[in-house]
Amino acid sequence: MYTYTWKKYLPVIRLLLKRSASAEQLLTLNRTDFEKSTKLRKPVVSFSIEIINGRLRTLNPPVQAKDLLEILLQDSVADGLLRKKHYAITFSSDFQLSIKNLTPPEEAPAAEPADAEGGSGETEAGEG
Repeated sequence: MYTYTWKKYLPVIRLLLKRSASAEQLLTLNRTDFEKSTKLRKPVVSFSIEIINGRLRTLNPPVQAKDLLEILLQDSVADGLLRKKHYAITFSSDFQLSIKNLTPPEEAPAAEPADAEGGSGETEAGEG
């Protein structure tokens, strides 16, 4: 039902998925795009879903959410992002899409500072 509408916004949503690693991303969508899809004057399109490693965690999501997920999983770039991370996607009744990356940040390995010190020690030994 909403696949055409989601396909229209796919390039922007893909970009927001990438940017969500640093902060929550918001996108206001055009109301008329959803009105055309349903032939309703005021379509009800709000939902909230969680996607963990490419799988929908939300039970019985509305049609709009299922259509969005279907379009995202058909796109190779978006599919790759969704399969590696944990996202919360919310679409409000004022047609605002919110994308949050809930994946915990990766910790830097403790070996990196030791390698840096070892690298400077080798330079000194090479000079002498």
